[in-house]
Amino acid sequence: MSIPGPFGRYESEVLPEWIDANDHMNLAYYTVLFDYATDALFDAIGIGRQYKDSTGNGTFVVETHNLYERELLLGDRVRVSTQILGMDGKRLHLAHEMFMVASGQRAATQELMYLHVNLRARRVVPFPDGIRERVAAAAAAHAGLPRPDWAGRRIAMPG
Repeated sequence: MSIPGPFGRYESEVLPEWIDANDHMNLAYYTVLFDYATDALFDAIGIGRQYKDSTGNGTFVVETHNLYERELLLGDRVRVSTQILGMDGKRLHLAHEMFMVASGQRAATQELMYLHVNLRARRVVPFPDGIRERVAAAAAAHAGLPRPDWAGRRIAMPG
């Protein structure tokens, strides 16, 4: 399996229904775009919709951190770049960066922790052997990438 590092196969456009009272994209839709980028990665590494349908297993997000750096306006095109920061037998740690296609400027970041779950039991379970190896191979393809300086941030008041 060959997974580019970083993984950048998702691109989209800001839609009219995503614009809020401030005339820019509402914060919820950054998460929508990041989620679509996750879907593209998960399909590529074999843990997407087809995996869920055939095994009854899937992933749940247990924590996310978003950083909004630039506003997005109606019609702006964006590209999402995804890096696998790490994985173990039950978890997958991702980092997304959203870039404005026209300027190349980063608009937002998102860091996520996923758990692998049995959807019938609604319990965390280890990745099955073949899948764990595929996810580990994808993580290994990203292991040499520099770790984003914004990953692992926390929210706190100064002082």
